[in-house]
Amino acid sequence: MRYLISGLVQGVGFRWFVARHARSLGLAGYARNLPDGRVEVVVSGPEDSLPALERLLRAGPANAQVQEVERSQEPAAFPLGKSFDIR
Repeated sequence: MRYLISGLVQGVGFRWFVARHARSLGLAGYARNLPDGRVEVVVSGPEDSLPALERLLRAGPANAQVQEVERSQEPAAFPLGKSFDIR
């Protein structure tokens, strides 16, 4: 799954927040800042963990102001590895 999060999401610890929660949910993938100010999160793992992660993405850490979360399906062949990284 791929999420694009917009709002005040850079410079507020958003990627670290996502990484901590994604790892605890057993998800692999990455979070990275995009040049347009959004954060991209790409994850794979147990399907039942994805709704919990999406709720966390919509809330964000204390200093974030999430305006929108766009979700799209990533191709199954997208290589993510076995850990969750911050890029």
